[in-house]
Amino acid sequence: MRTYWRLLLAGIRRQSTYRLAALGGLVANTTFGLLKVAVLFAAVRAAGGQLRGYDVGAMSAYIWLSQGLLGSVNLNGRTDLADRIKDGSVVVDFLRPLDVHAAAITTELGRSLFNLVPRGLPTLAIGVLLVGMDVPHGVTGYALGAAALLLGLVISGATVFLVGACGFWLVETRGLQVFYLVLSGFLAGLFVPISLFPDWLRTTAALTPFPSMLMYPVDLLSGRVVGAAALGLVGQQLVWLVLTLAAGQAMTRAGRHKLEVQGG
Repeated sequence: MRTYWRLLLAGIRRQSTYRLAALGGLVANTTFGLLKVAVLFAAVRAAGGQLRGYDVGAMSAYIWLSQGLLGSVNLNGRTDLADRIKDGSVVVDFLRPLDVHAAAITTELGRSLFNLVPRGLPTLAIGVLLVGMDVPHGVTGYALGAAALLLGLVISGATVFLVGACGFWLVETRGLQVFYLVLSGFLAGLFVPISLFPDWLRTTAALTPFPSMLMYPVDLLSGRVVGAAALGLVGQQLVWLVLTLAAGQAMTRAGRHKLEVQGG
């Protein structure tokens, strides 16, 4: 466990070197947050103040929490693993006395946790000061929200690992990353809450891990979902956590046997 703790800290330190990128991300998050406020608030008011269970306060919470988590939840599909498979340096990873799958997810988690500080929290603070938002009621709501957030970040890292691991067979995964970028952002609820989707599309989204990365943590952190329903969302996250981790282990083992490195 000491090794993985150091990998987590290494992920945090590595991401902390990109300070200007973090500032740029904060500006982008805030800008698009304000644009979403204009569009989605207008939709709520046009619906008479309630849109599929969202009033202005709940919609504001959705907007600023989702924008704040955007830097931490990997929805772009990019991962170091894909590059290391392509150039063959993943061989060195397999020679090390640690699990390649677990090490990659731990490092990704460190990156995600760091981004909560320069991008997530300031974005949220700006939203609270400028617009205001709903918050959970009671300690239990915050505890479940924090648990859902951590689970969402791990599921995000585990899912994007699967995209990178496809490089064992495809070699070039950039097309797959673009497909992942388009699909994940939409089904995770980045643009609009999945509660606003048509029934068939909402059901389709629930059959993927993407809402567990973003939408479910947002629902719990905003206090929109409480009680047994909140526990149900955390339960769904746990299911997806087990499935994505199991798939990652299987692909890592199969990829290790498939791997061919040429050159020298």
